Amino acid sequence: MEFRKTALDGVVVVVPRRFGDDRGWFSEVYTPAPFADAGIEVDFVQDNESFSATPGTIRGFHYQLAPQAQTKLVRVLRGRILDIAVDIRSNSPTFGEHVAVELSADLGNQLLVPAGFAHAFCTLEPDVHLAYKVSEVYAPDTERTIRWNDPAIGVGWPEWSRLGVRGPTLSSRDQAAPLLAEQPDVF
Repeated sequence: MEFRKTALDGVVVVVPRRFGDDRGWFSEVYTPAPFADAGIEVDFVQDNESFSATPGTIRGFHYQLAPQAQTKLVRVLRGRILDIAVDIRSNSPTFGEHVAVELSADLGNQLLVPAGFAHAFCTLEPDVHLAYKVSEVYAPDTERTIRWNDPAIGVGWPEWSRLGVRGPTLSSRDQAAPLLAEQPDVF
């Protein structure tokens, strides 16, 4: 398993090894020991899946406050996404900065998004299926959302026409989310 640091401390691209033959391939996508050897100590307690039919579907930016703050390990089972983590640790020198990584089922890469970061993704093709592990169970009372197109964060979203859509597909909650500067609760 390979662990690649990103520009934001704690956000890591994880690349599991694939063992292939004429039948296909096999991969261990998560085993605690290699993570611990890389200095990543996390106990995952819940596995989630997400399906998005339309290219340009954006989910996020979502996070949960302590004590239910979640570390996520995100991977794509089918399709491709632009996966984004935003540092929302108020005392961090990289507060408000983000990293964006393309994850795909073909590559098998994953993104580790630690607690203290907001998370979002945009589907880059139809029928995208994600799986992700989280370190805390879903707790609606602690969940918060930041607006997907906050200019202070400055994500370079894909060109919608290249995805074959007129614009992003979002939930009403994500459309109405406050800006990062308007968040009463961050880390």
